Amino acid sequence: MHRREFLLKGATAGAGFLASTGLQGQEGSGSSNSGEVVIISTWPFGKDANQAALEILSSGGSCLDAVEKGVMTAEANPAIQSVGFGGLPNRSGVGELDAAIQDGRSFESGAVCALQGVRHPIQVARAVLNHSPHLVIVGEGAREFATARGFGVEETLSDKAKEAYERWVKKNPGKDGPAEGHDTLGLVALDSTGHICAACTTSGMAWKHPGRVGDSPLLGHGLYADDQAGGCVATGDGEEITRVCGSFLVVEKMRQGATPEEAISDTLDRIAQRSPKGSNVHASFVAIRADGVSGAGSMRQGFHQAVTRSNETKVITVPAHIESTRK
Repeated sequence: MHRREFLLKGATAGAGFLASTGLQGQEGSGSSNSGEVVIISTWPFGKDANQAALEILSSGGSCLDAVEKGVMTAEANPAIQSVGFGGLPNRSGVGELDAAIQDGRSFESGAVCALQGVRHPIQVARAVLNHSPHLVIVGEGAREFATARGFGVEETLSDKAKEAYERWVKKNPGKDGPAEGHDTLGLVALDSTGHICAACTTSGMAWKHPGRVGDSPLLGHGLYADDQAGGCVATGDGEEITRVCGSFLVVEKMRQGATPEEAISDTLDRIAQRSPKGSNVHASFVAIRADGVSGAGSMRQGFHQAVTRSNETKVITVPAHIESTRK
């Protein structure tokens, strides 16, 4: 049974481009969407994701289909070591993948965490949205759900990822080295009708403790979408982003009238205030407000956003956030 049918059973149906880089977002002319398609994602490899999402929307596909197909581009790419097939494993040498997807109109969402043996966790997350009364399914339960829905079990570690793990074990024979990496692919799309959807996918930190889950597949932390306010996705140190419900906080500030750049700046300040590390954390966000205004921000240098407007996609460097409150 489709989740919406499950929830409603027995109930009555109720009533141009960025002008500059970084935190200078493209301003809209009013409170409603102009009909322009806007797609924004994290990291340079988000460019392929944006283009795949744009193809879906241009051919009449749904916003949910667009964000799902978009992030699948990274899941299938063995050259990307933080997502999907190319992602680096946990400290036991096992690939555990996380993904989530949300519909900003209905607030329906689905997520899987620590999923093993499926190369496209975002497809399983979409299946959770469509076919489960639950929002999040984890670990072995996620794998059982996936196989029950017809997803085949296959190798999820590329040869490059296996070689990287062997090198890491040689340096850390006790398998107790620190976890590394934070390059989640998150994508937000605003279609021509003003509908917003978001998706995230990641293999999580390399060499993480088995079962560790960061912000990426958690609603309100790694992603959040609301047609009435906007959409946001995050990347970085998942624990630090989770402390402040980062993506939800950005969207709520946009709901209150902030531009995406203002909302992200305030959220980065909040992270620095709440984190034991102060501003010495990796945290980056990209966001689209409901009227099409978009923006990005990052605590540190080195972050890039991919932005699509007027059928053109560009990768833009995001300058580091200057945080005034330090611990």
